[in-house]
Amino acid sequence: MTTKELKAEIRKMCEEKDAIILAHYYTIGDIQDIADFVGDSLALARKAAETDAKVMVMCGVHFMAETCKLLSPDKIVLCPDLAAGCSLADSCKAEDLKKFKDEHPGYQVISYVNTTAAVKALTDVVVTSGNAKKVVDQLPKDAKLIFGPDYNLGNYINEVTGRKMLLWNGGCHVHERFSVSKILELKKQYPDAVVMAHLECKAPVLAVAEVKGSTATMLNYAQQSDKKQFIVATEAGILHEMQRTCPDKEFIPVPPEISESGLECSCNECNYMKLNTLEKVYNCLKTMSPQIEVDPEIAKEAVKPINRMLELS
Repeated sequence: MTTKELKAEIRKMCEEKDAIILAHYYTIGDIQDIADFVGDSLALARKAAETDAKVMVMCGVHFMAETCKLLSPDKIVLCPDLAAGCSLADSCKAEDLKKFKDEHPGYQVISYVNTTAAVKALTDVVVTSGNAKKVVDQLPKDAKLIFGPDYNLGNYINEVTGRKMLLWNGGCHVHERFSVSKILELKKQYPDAVVMAHLECKAPVLAVAEVKGSTATMLNYAQQSDKKQFIVATEAGILHEMQRTCPDKEFIPVPPEISESGLECSCNECNYMKLNTLEKVYNCLKTMSPQIEVDPEIAKEAVKPINRMLELS
């Protein structure tokens, strides 16, 4: 089938099976084009909680599909490729977090949404990059807090809230590699461009950014700003939606850094997100697999901090 035919067949099956396609901004453009809803982690979680569809196809990574299942346990949740993991989620194992909690009695755990259901089950409240400050600001000032697994996001929230949360030393393999020198080089080429950076980036990168926030924050800023050029330090998939909604503006991705071997690395793209393809979406709808399931005992605890997040944000 041609790409056009494949897209038409996918949409036809969605109608026949009462299915919706949810896609993260970091997936490829073709996936975003056929999705019923495209958003960041917070927006996708909200959509998963409120949809009436019988089937959800989560085009993102595995923890996002798990979150959909936790919020809508009676729905069928499909994940086009189970290998679509997350380096950030992998950096915090449930058994390691449990041990850390045991070593710090009296502490509440704030977990970034980029975590497994098992980690969420050990968590008091979940946050996203879009609502982390808002949620933390609502917790008691004297609360003892552990924040994980993203060190960079936690460090930023400590800075802007004055908290002294204990930070887990995890990170995203994409955002960890953005280079200040590359951004400054681009700024010389595009002196009028606004530098935007995701909160998963390291502190020096955030220090040179004029706009700091989630993918949704950056997208909204670009849509509302009268500026015409933007240097973007986050996963390059967001540029598809930026360009679609702002066709008269220019978006410049921060390029890959040079590795120790002298070769460029694709540090501005998430290889996990790019595992989502039209063919895999078609196949998962056709076969209704692979389906996401979460252990009932884990699910019972893991949904609580997600619901608390939705209440606080």
